[in-house]
Amino acid sequence: MIRVVADANVLVSAALARDPRAPSVVLLDAALAGRLELITSPALLAELASVLSRPRQRRYLSIEEAERFVADLAAVTVLAADPPSPHPAICRDPADDYLVALALSADAEALVTGDLDLLSVVEPGVAVLTPRDLIERLERDDQAAL
Repeated sequence: MIRVVADANVLVSAALARDPRAPSVVLLDAALAGRLELITSPALLAELASVLSRPRQRRYLSIEEAERFVADLAAVTVLAADPPSPHPAICRDPADDYLVALALSADAEALVTGDLDLLSVVEPGVAVLTPRDLIERLERDDQAAL
C-alpha cells in the first residue's frame, strides 16, 4: 500500500468536486478503499479547515458540510505529528516546506499536489506527484497485480 501526503489544495478540490471522476475524488476513494494510506497532520487539517471555512466556499458547501468533511477525513487518515520545518527552506514558497517535512517524517512514498511550487522542487527526498500521476500509478499497480 502506498503512503501519501495530499496537499490541502488536493483535499479542497475533493471537497468541492461535483465530478466523481475528478482526480482528487478518485484519490480519496482509493484511500477509503484501502488502496493507499493517506497521511495528515494537525497543521494540514487546520489549513484545510481554514480554506473550507472561507465565505467564497459557501456556494459549494455549507460550514457544517465543511466541518464534517474535515472530521471525516481526520477519522480515515493516519494522523502524524507536525514536523519542524526544514532549514534551509526547500520550496520557492516556504509555507509549503511543512508538507515536504511531513512526507519525509511520515515515510510517505509521495506528496500529492497541484501546487507548481512543490512540483518544481528538485530532489525533495520524496516523490512529488499530481493527483493524476498518482492515479496512473495506482492503475499500473492494479494491472501488475493481475
